[in-house]
Amino acid sequence: MLELCLNARDDIDRSNQEAGMERQAPRKRDEYLHFLTITTRWMDNDIYGHINNVQYYSYFDTVINRFLIDQQVLDIHAGEVIGLAVESHCNYYNSAAFPKDIEAGLRVAHLGRSSVRYEIGLFTSECEEAIAQGHFVHVYVNRQSNLPVELPADLRESLTTLVR
Repeated sequence: MLELCLNARDDIDRSNQEAGMERQAPRKRDEYLHFLTITTRWMDNDIYGHINNVQYYSYFDTVINRFLIDQQVLDIHAGEVIGLAVESHCNYYNSAAFPKDIEAGLRVAHLGRSSVRYEIGLFTSECEEAIAQGHFVHVYVNRQSNLPVELPADLRESLTTLVR
């Protein structure tokens, strides 16, 4: 199976080189500090028999928000401070399909005054390199005013554990 992972990446890299494009190489599992296993669903597959690209963004959002909720630093219903996604990106390196479990790795690449750049890698059991990886940038705002606020101390403390 590892050979399948590497062959697919080689094909993508060759295609990008022919188009004059260069992109970041996939990261390995040990470059992430927190993991969440996400069970894929039948509806995640598209007509081509693999997980549809929009689902990857859902997995990104899930690992981030589940971490924050589990750390008790995000109250999705009544918290004064919420994170708004202002930027997102994903590179795809290999495909997966239902019923494959996805292991979502999470790390923080930048911790600002009111913003955070989360980096996420998605893995399957066959591949040590990410099948997809990307980032979300969240700006934390006051729920009522929608104006940026300084990261609350407990949130900053939890996110510091993910800084890579």
